[in-house]
Amino acid sequence: MAKFNRSGTRPAGSGPVTSEQAPSGRTHEGAPGFVRDTKSELFLLAVTNMVGEQTFYEAADERDQRFRGLVHAVAVDDPAWLHGMVRWLRTGANMRSAAIVAALEGAKARLDAGAHGHSRQLVDAAMARADEPGEALAYWTSRYGRAIPKPVKRGVADAAARLYTERALLKYDTDSKGFRFGDVLDLVHPAPTAAWQGALFAHALDRRHGRGTGPDPAVLGMLARNAEFGARFAADPAVALDADELAGAGLTWENALSLAGSTVDKAQLWEALIPSMGYMALLRNLRNFDQAGVSDDAAERVAATLADPAHVAKSRQLPMRFLAAYRAAPSLRWGHALEKALKASLAHVPELAGRTLVLVDRSGSMQASLSARSDLNRADAAAIFGTALAMRCAAADLVEFGTGSRPVAFARGDSLLRAIERYSWMGGTNTAEAVRSHYRGHDRVVIVTDEQAWAGRRGAEPTSKVPAEVPVYTWNLAGYRHGHGPSGTANRHTFGGLSDTAFRMIPLIERGRNADWPWADA
Repeated sequence: MAKFNRSGTRPAGSGPVTSEQAPSGRTHEGAPGFVRDTKSELFLLAVTNMVGEQTFYEAADERDQRFRGLVHAVAVDDPAWLHGMVRWLRTGANMRSAAIVAALEGAKARLDAGAHGHSRQLVDAAMARADEPGEALAYWTSRYGRAIPKPVKRGVADAAARLYTERALLKYDTDSKGFRFGDVLDLVHPAPTAAWQGALFAHALDRRHGRGTGPDPAVLGMLARNAEFGARFAADPAVALDADELAGAGLTWENALSLAGSTVDKAQLWEALIPSMGYMALLRNLRNFDQAGVSDDAAERVAATLADPAHVAKSRQLPMRFLAAYRAAPSLRWGHALEKALKASLAHVPELAGRTLVLVDRSGSMQASLSARSDLNRADAAAIFGTALAMRCAAADLVEFGTGSRPVAFARGDSLLRAIERYSWMGGTNTAEAVRSHYRGHDRVVIVTDEQAWAGRRGAEPTSKVPAEVPVYTWNLAGYRHGHGPSGTANRHTFGGLSDTAFRMIPLIERGRNADWPWADA
């Protein structure tokens, strides 16, 4: 009888996140823990790390120190890999703080090791918004003092030249910042890319140091119109209800509301602001639009923007943001748009043939907030990813688990936002028992979890409950050190993050191809 040449045999693929094949440690709940290689541990931590935030099992300082240590090791050994991760982390995974910390700590490690090259490019790659050069300098000086090495200065200067515009100065150069635009310019001396930017840099320095006569309207028209807008508003408050005037003066919605106060109708003011508001600003102000009473026509324009897949892709919002907006908005007129936006943000979730078992971790450790300023948690992310995957599979069983486990009802045509409301809380993390109870000859198993499995009575690792020839994919949402099972080969693979990007690795592996890091083909 043939042992290997059987129908249904398929080629094996490998994944980038690799671990030891036999456990040498323990999860935080005492189950067998699998140590990953340095790059794998760094990647899983980076894509889930909000920096400076407490997690259920790790204090903020402990977690941040582990992150820095991993970055230091990789920065010296493979700076090109770290550069790719940092760029993708900021622009693909939309992780701001983690990208900045990784870049600056990577530069520090290379400088300390006497290594040449890469640091300038590494620092520049971490920044995609005009307030981030100041963020980078604030981080460096708070940790390492005012002496800033040339590669770090040049990387920040490259980012400032790339990101500083008139509108950026109006939005981000505020008294609340420790490093104003002028402070950044004084420290790193970026070369302007055009004449208008040279004038902008000079104005930012004058503005910071309380000198000069104001922006030149012939070169910096938006700044000049902004400077005179207050006087024009005092003479005629109706100017605040002119969308073209507001956009031309570069007024942010915060500044416009502060300036107008109760002088003009709030609904009309919002309707004038909406055309020039960015995607994130629209998303976070749905409740305010309702409370002010904006018209249905204006609401329909907002909803069309929110639901547009091109706008969703450009905004790079994490899927959880749409769930947060859905929970915050009191009216029903946003629901359909947010549903479409959420599904568009999950474009990389694959459609999988055959039968799939999807297990979603609802244990206590998943309930902690992602950050001190957020009501969202890892359980929210797990429910979104698990449900979205189940809905796209040809056939799927969706299960939530903790101390116990139970099926979660869904149908392919369901609203994803409404389906998430069907989940509950389920105590501990008895992953192995959940797999044992619900695996029924499925073609694959996907476990969305923080991997901190409970040892249970038998202390088994969860993936051992599935036949070796059946793929088990773990979606890691926390980045703790020890995984709950092996990864990288032999049909056992781990991915991670708070966005959908790494989901595209599953079809690659199942076609027998070796899945690479998510930035490798970018």
